[in-house]
Formats: sequence, C-alpha cells, structure tokens
Amino acid sequence: MKRILILAAITAVALVPLGASAQQILSWGTMYGVDGGFVNHTDIRGVRGDELPWMVSSASGSLTTDGHLMISVRGLVFTRDPEVPPELQGINDETSFRALVSCLTDEGKGRVSTVNITTGGFPATRSGDSDINTTVALPPSCVAPIIFVLSGSEDKWFAVTGAETSHTAAPPASGPPTGRR
Repeated sequence: MKRILILAAITAVALVPLGASAQQILSWGTMYGVDGGFVNHTDIRGVRGDELPWMVSSASGSLTTDGHLMISVRGLVFTRDPEVPPELQGINDETSFRALVSCLTDEGKGRVSTVNITTGGFPATRSGDSDINTTVALPPSCVAPIIFVLSGSEDKWFAVTGAETSHTAAPPASGPPTGRR
C-alpha cells in the first residue's frame, strides 16, 4: 500500500507544470498584402511597405505570452497589377521571409513607445510559401500587437495582420442590435 501511495504522489508531482503556461496573445487566419496606399508610402509603426504590391492567398498564425510566434503563409507573391514588371507578376523573388512583431509598451510616467522585434529568415518558395516558427523576446507589456511578414533582404513588409473586407463584409444591420433572436 505504501508503494502505491508513493507511486501516486510521484505521478501527481510529475503532472504538475513546472511553470505557468504561455497564453495566446494573438491568433489570426488572414493577412493583408501590401497594396494601394501602403505601397512604399505609409509606414505602419515605423515599418514601410514594399515598393510594389503583393497579395497573399492564405495566412494564419499565433503569438503567445512567452514570445512563441508561428506563421504559415501561402501564396505571398507580387500582384498581377500593371505597376509590377511582367517577369515578377505572380511570383516571390525572395529566398526567405522574416517576421516582425510590433508592440506598444508602457514605459511608465504616461509614456508609450513602439517596440519592433524582427526574426531571422525562414525559407520561402518561389510560389510564396513559408513557415515561420520561432520565439522572440517580447517587452514586459505587448499591447495591440501587429505581425508583419518582411522581405528576407530588406526591412519592408509584404503582408500584415489584417484583411481586405470590402468584398466579403455583410451589409450593416439596420437599427441597434437587440441581442435576441
């Protein structure tokens, strides 16, 4: 009986986590390719868009409180717009993509600053597929995080968390919501 109790106690201790588990800060199922007014003109938190428009077929990812960042991006390629040279349309000309995590952080005394953390490169195919799986050192507070997929060779973004909703959004409901069906 004593052996069973000792074995049960050891098993119970082994099942207790050694530290607090990481919590998800952000999870997404879509990203927005640099396009329109974001092309080479408008910075988002100090990060400039590429000089040519890009599109993304699909993207998903997550960021946890311990800095674990996972991104799966498919079809991140130049658009088929007239400003893109014909030989680049529909392809990715980078051999790697990087990720950038942008956080607003409280510096105290009423001051907030932007902290941008960039990963190393991850292989990218000519068809614009890449999987980024890494851990970044987040600041003590990471408020309103934005995730970018960057060029592997320069600090310009190709995709950012967000979506183009104009073609998929449902029309606004008339009147205030009732909360009942």
